[in-house]
Amino acid sequence: NAIRTAKYNLLTFLPLNLYEQFHRMANVYFVFVILLQTFPEISTLPWYTLLFPLSCLLIIRGLRDLIDDIGRHQSDRSINSRPCEILAGRSFRWQKWHDICVGDIVRLRKDSVVPADLLLLCSSEPSSLCYVETADIDGETNLKFRQALLVTHQELGSEESMAAFDGRVTCEEPNSRMHTFTGTLRWRGRTHALDGDRILLRGCRVRNTALCYGLVLYAGEWFDSKIMRNCGKIKRKKTKLDHMMDRLVIVIFLLLLVTSLGLAVASGFWARTFQEKHSYLAALYKNTTPAQQAFLNFWGFTILLSIIIPMSMYITLEFIYLVNSCFINWDLEMYYGAKDIPAEARSTSLNDQLGQIEYIFSDKTGTLTQNIMSFKKCCVNGTIYGNPGWETFVGAQGSGLSWQHAGEQKLDVCDVTLLEAAQRDNDPVLREFLRLLALCHTVMVEDRGDQLVYQAASPDEEALVLAARNLGYVFLSRTQDTITIRELGRTRTYEVLAMLDFNSDRKRMSVLVRDPQGTIRLYTKGADTVILDRLRRRGPNETLTERALDRFAEETLRTLCVASREVSEAEFRAWSRRHREAAVLLQDRVRELDRLYEEMEQNLQLLGATAIEDKLQDGVPETIQLLKLGNIKVWVLTGDKQETAVNIGYACRLLTDDMEILEEKEVSSCPIPPSCHSEILQAYWESNNNLSGSGDAPCSRRLSQQRPEAPCHQRAIIISGDFLDKILHTGEVLKEKKGWPWRWLCCGRAEASQGQGGLVEKAFVDLATSCQAVICCRVTPRQKALMVQLVKKHKKAVTLAIGDGANDVNMIKTADIGVGISGLEGLQAVQCSDYALAQFSFLQRLLLVHGRWNYLRICKFLRYFFYKTFAGLLAQVWFAFHSGFTAQPLYEGWFLALYNIFYTAYPVLSVGLLEQDVSAKKSLEFPELYVVGQQDELFNYRVFGVTLLHGVGTSLISFYVTLWAFEDHVGTKAVGDYESFSVTVALSALLSVLVEIVLDTKYWTVLSFLMVTASLLLFCLFSFLTQSVNAFRIAPAIFRFPDASWNALTDPYVLLVVLLSLVVNTLPSLTVHAFRAILGGATTQQKIHLKARRDPEPSVELRSHVPRGSFRSSYAFSHQEGYAGLITRGDSLRARATHGS
Repeated sequence: NAIRTAKYNLLTFLPLNLYEQFHRMANVYFVFVILLQTFPEISTLPWYTLLFPLSCLLIIRGLRDLIDDIGRHQSDRSINSRPCEILAGRSFRWQKWHDICVGDIVRLRKDSVVPADLLLLCSSEPSSLCYVETADIDGETNLKFRQALLVTHQELGSEESMAAFDGRVTCEEPNSRMHTFTGTLRWRGRTHALDGDRILLRGCRVRNTALCYGLVLYAGEWFDSKIMRNCGKIKRKKTKLDHMMDRLVIVIFLLLLVTSLGLAVASGFWARTFQEKHSYLAALYKNTTPAQQAFLNFWGFTILLSIIIPMSMYITLEFIYLVNSCFINWDLEMYYGAKDIPAEARSTSLNDQLGQIEYIFSDKTGTLTQNIMSFKKCCVNGTIYGNPGWETFVGAQGSGLSWQHAGEQKLDVCDVTLLEAAQRDNDPVLREFLRLLALCHTVMVEDRGDQLVYQAASPDEEALVLAARNLGYVFLSRTQDTITIRELGRTRTYEVLAMLDFNSDRKRMSVLVRDPQGTIRLYTKGADTVILDRLRRRGPNETLTERALDRFAEETLRTLCVASREVSEAEFRAWSRRHREAAVLLQDRVRELDRLYEEMEQNLQLLGATAIEDKLQDGVPETIQLLKLGNIKVWVLTGDKQETAVNIGYACRLLTDDMEILEEKEVSSCPIPPSCHSEILQAYWESNNNLSGSGDAPCSRRLSQQRPEAPCHQRAIIISGDFLDKILHTGEVLKEKKGWPWRWLCCGRAEASQGQGGLVEKAFVDLATSCQAVICCRVTPRQKALMVQLVKKHKKAVTLAIGDGANDVNMIKTADIGVGISGLEGLQAVQCSDYALAQFSFLQRLLLVHGRWNYLRICKFLRYFFYKTFAGLLAQVWFAFHSGFTAQPLYEGWFLALYNIFYTAYPVLSVGLLEQDVSAKKSLEFPELYVVGQQDELFNYRVFGVTLLHGVGTSLISFYVTLWAFEDHVGTKAVGDYESFSVTVALSALLSVLVEIVLDTKYWTVLSFLMVTASLLLFCLFSFLTQSVNAFRIAPAIFRFPDASWNALTDPYVLLVVLLSLVVNTLPSLTVHAFRAILGGATTQQKIHLKARRDPEPSVELRSHVPRGSFRSSYAFSHQEGYAGLITRGDSLRARATHGS
């Protein structure tokens, strides 16, 4: 059952890591040049001059990958070493997760995590029920129940019977379908069908069940448990700049070959002309023909110019990535003090891509929300309760409530006036309202003596029952046909006559009870859209309640309407008889029961409405607003229900009330013929009914006409995983719905060679990416990854995925950047992530500050590294025209060796580490600055071309100004030798490069100044050391320029030449800077900078609520169908507890 998320082991690390590293074109290029240097006939530099730095580069990158992988090994070891109980012989023994094998029987206790995919055999609950929480798999917070087969429940009651169990399970091949399972159990000559309701999946957590036993069906990674099937494989991620650098290496190499070829051909012609004119020197070429000489010079020039692709750039780049990752780790603004969790850059090679994100794919549960439901407000009989300032009152009086259970801690209520009204007990509507909250639910209760512990199937139900308890209506116990509550200190037992179960279509649940006086009442709670349509009358109180619902919706609270009515004895008897008959039908049972439920749930009296807050993580709405202003689109992908996802969408301001919302069910209810080309998209949006649930197109059209037209970017689309499956299976939607708009959207959008499925994919992505927000609900982990992959494939966009659970792992691996939320129960998301944060809100600083800075720094670093390389070293090409095209180096070998390492590396390094165009505060105040990275403005092929031309120009000026000056320099003290000429050209190029970096550095620190100073000092120091007479005497073959710098730089004429070259090289840059400053910036970045300077106030403010033009329900309820049946059958009930009054 062992899992492995690490990429390497002891045997595979070296070959696999080298294989990955040599996927970089630069490394292949360097190896090619090193091989050329091994031939003495063409070598112009010793072979080890490139081998040593290449070895350093490979070792540094290898160590970085090794450190990252060691962390994954440690995380794997932590998970694989978790303890579990496995049946060994006739008893259970504690072993580790990795010891589990297929066919083992495992015992699980309450709150333990399921270690593998299991067939539930039995449990300590009645009828072998097992309650599980699947938040780490599908994001749903409500509890789900699984039930063992009756035969295993009855026969496997002891360890001895389990040891003797010899059943044979035949099941489907391992697959990634999380919600389905097909198999059979053959035991004792009989075959029993198995489905998903009998299976416990790896990663879910056992809740409210003391003990359960399961047979392992799928285990670990190698035997493909469903969650591991959904996790995907680890892929090496490369940034956009990495891909561009690979292509640029090819371009530069081709330019190098063309240049070398041209110079080599010229050398052949020159050699032939030289032999004809100077026959006395013809002996130099007696062993080679001009063609052979050209061939040898071609490779000589290739080696000589190979340093145009500097290896030191890659080594320095690795250091910059590492240090900038440390800056992320050390940022106290992303440190979560409550749990002592800092931000962590788990991958050090993706920092610049943080500044280019276009789409964020976020999980909901645990990422945007805290998984905490709290009863915030309510409306009873037209009166709204839930005003601020109640905490003080509760703190003073909460512990003295007369109905509070012995030993219970102080509990919160939502409003002091509501508490006082409940205590007075003089409002019959309020009394019925609170009684309904205590009676109409499927919660189980456990009395531990000192406190009552509620075991709810959903956090919503628990919040409502706790609210009733806080206000004096305490749910005490239930049996198969009764429920006992304490009403303001008085214990009352109600007979449960029927429970009308919740499901996603009904959007409500009801309970029929007989009170101690014999009166029969129906209590109903559900969505406002269904309850309000079933009221007996609409009066002033109902109107006030509807307004309250609107207000709650504006505050993005999860609402339910509650209602009741009295049922006569005769009506109940007639209805009950028909209900019993419908319950045993073999055909149309569900439809008949729904019809009876509908009949009973009529003529209701509205009692009020509840408002529950699904608490968001701190700062989520503000973060999403900032990201949207930075032109980043946020998509929410969740396994939760649509209503819950939409409610959170409004709460976090991903959805706004002025958006037009497209839902799949409403589109499918409005078939449109393909001929209506221009009207299709319009009909799409007109068919929306804003979550009212009716799907009535004409009604939707009227609502659409009553509200102002939304701008084109204020649209959102909400789809489900099933719908996603349809449109992503090749052509299935087109076959099923001939009038489907996808058909028209696909026409003419792709090449004829593309398959029908590809057309549908592209049409869907085009539609989704044209929306401001996308919410996908009820999606599997595999579908989450598929959504990310589709956007990457069809939009070539940079994507980021953020999540906290095992269900997010595949999505995190697939995205260009994966962010794991740490500090929660699951660790798998963090293990597979590139960056780990404690809160979603830290994402704004990670992207808008660190991401943008890193992109700016890396782009400037690359630009200047290429510039200084071209400016300093291309002079060797011009020198070839004056040295007979003989591949003779212009510069001293030490200058070539140290130019990119010491002389010019430090100023560029300081830019790569410290550069800022604006402060962190301004970056957050003006998120529009982020657009620069999305548009690749700072480093692209155009910028590279300009940099190349700039470098060529600098090298030409440095070379030919010096050559012109030296040609006219005569006299006994004139300096005109080759060595002095070389030093003068080198110094001119070096100073021009340093001045260029100084001019374009925006953020100066002491370190920046020291870096520039150090470059000049190191040039002087190494020049005089390597060119000293003593060094020449020791090794004349290595130190070939004795006193060259001293002779040249002590001559005022040479210094004037250097100054002239510097001025001529710098004037164009000064002119461009002045032009931009006077006329205004032409780029997006400069325009926003100008705005930032003129407007010092923050531009990011959350908008006040915009009144809605159409009705929107804020109903959301996390519940699973089937709990009412469990209660009425008695499957979920233990022995009844007794309570005194």
